[in-house]
Amino acid sequence: MRISKPCAIRRRTTPLLVGAVNMCDCMCYIHHVSNYARELEQKVGPHLVRADLHGLMANIQSSNSAEARYFASLVPLLNCLRLVLNGFSLTTDKGLVKSVTREGNPKELLRGPLYYILMLIMCVVIFWRNSPTGVIMVAMMCGGDGIADIIGRRFGAQKLPYNQHKSWAGSCSMFLFGFLVSIGMLFYFSYLGYFQLDLTETVQRVALVAFVATVMESLPTKVIDDNISVPLISMLTALLTFGY
Repeated sequence: MRISKPCAIRRRTTPLLVGAVNMCDCMCYIHHVSNYARELEQKVGPHLVRADLHGLMANIQSSNSAEARYFASLVPLLNCLRLVLNGFSLTTDKGLVKSVTREGNPKELLRGPLYYILMLIMCVVIFWRNSPTGVIMVAMMCGGDGIADIIGRRFGAQKLPYNQHKSWAGSCSMFLFGFLVSIGMLFYFSYLGYFQLDLTETVQRVALVAFVATVMESLPTKVIDDNISVPLISMLTALLTFGY
């Protein structure tokens, strides 16, 4: 059974218009988060909006050229520049620091948040919209790791036996939401005809990727940040299972 169904009508807009709309949307959302820094917005909101927004804008563009990839990467690149400027205290944005960091230290912007944006840029440039691997990589970062943190903090009383900083609730939500968001985005991209996937095999392969990423995220290591290890292990596993 195929889950792909090429869309009959393709949207045709110039990359410049798409980029302008994308940048405006991102800047408006960042401003919203900066002014209303709540725990739910801090972790879940930004992750899911990035996944939805980048998925939407990638499909509005009609070009598969390398130039389109680089142009689209300007959006996360602007966020990257903003993090660097504030991280080194070259500019001051208290709302950004409050909404993105955990301890209120601007230096935190140069770690997890910056790694996260760099992974998004890599995903856009390398995979664009033509590979299930790129879709799953973003989905596991946004849907899996993003929601796991908030669930683990609120319902994570029962810790993992090999890592007292991680909980069963967080790991289970990591697997579940990473799997669901990956499947949802793969359906979306496949429906638009960018690639064809067998439903049964896709579910099995995504479940494997989600499991491996969940195990990686749960390991008691401080050497590699989760915003690097989770997308990289997701990418590697997806490449091995899907082949592209």
